[in-house]
Amino acid sequence: MTVQRLDDAAREEALKELTEWSFDADRDGIRRLITFDDFAAAFAFMAHVAILAEKADHHPEWSNVYNRVEILLTTHDAGGLSQRDIDLARQMDAIV
Repeated sequence: MTVQRLDDAAREEALKELTEWSFDADRDGIRRLITFDDFAAAFAFMAHVAILAEKADHHPEWSNVYNRVEILLTTHDAGGLSQRDIDLARQMDAIV
């Protein structure tokens, strides 16, 4: 299945509801920094998302330092932001 890159209008519409995410024009993706109470909570979040990402065959670029998780979502196969990124961002928001 071919994944399509979102056009500007679709991206802007999606970002209206993803208020904690910001557009990264250099990567044509969306970013979010989440701060948890401690390392265990940050790691639990990442473990939960890892299962969802594996099921969707769509994986975030992310890093973790103690209680912080920095996330970038972009779809390499589409050459930028796709609906798959929006869907995963929504799932992440629901977990937080």
